[in-house]
Amino acid sequence: MGLIIWLDFIGTMVFAMSGVLTAAEKRLDLFGASVIGVVTAVGGGTTRDLLLGITPVTWLSTPVYLYVILAGVVIAILFRRLLATLRRTLFLFDTIGIGVFTVIGLEKALNLGVHPAVAVMMGMTTAVVGGVIRDTLTNEVPLIFKREIYATACITGALVYLLLRWLGVDSALVQLFTVVVIITVRLLSIHYNWSMPILSMPEKK
Repeated sequence: MGLIIWLDFIGTMVFAMSGVLTAAEKRLDLFGASVIGVVTAVGGGTTRDLLLGITPVTWLSTPVYLYVILAGVVIAILFRRLLATLRRTLFLFDTIGIGVFTVIGLEKALNLGVHPAVAVMMGMTTAVVGGVIRDTLTNEVPLIFKREIYATACITGALVYLLLRWLGVDSALVQLFTVVVIITVRLLSIHYNWSMPILSMPEKK
């Protein structure tokens, strides 16, 4: 298997773990935390596949994803206190995950012959919708609706992917460079506190 597949597995597991840890912070029971972990891991890919008309969805037709997700859930439950002290490490893996998921969603859409603009949206959907579902179910404002550079990093990487593909760059290099761009934009935005402008209503006089 190629590097992108292994990174996909790692990203899927980390997303499942992040769901469980978020649920634990909200003091949900064991079943609730497990459900949050699963939907965080598969939410983006499932949404993408349904929008593109792909059935059965990827994690149902490829059982190894279920094992990866279950492993992530169990690890997060058993070692939640230790993992809570490793937030930076999990953040890095989460960032790698959104990079890989963006590439996977983008390629899957392009392979179906959809318009590149739609493919960009499918890449972003794959990367961020799981987190949106997680935050919504745990009564948090989804990260992509806050000021952080998150979905924007995915879109930036997807546009770089399309440019490199149009230039005829080797597909493996395109995948790798796209993931690196997304990770770099995300990490730089955190380090330098970059953010999207806030939309607010003018004050009434």
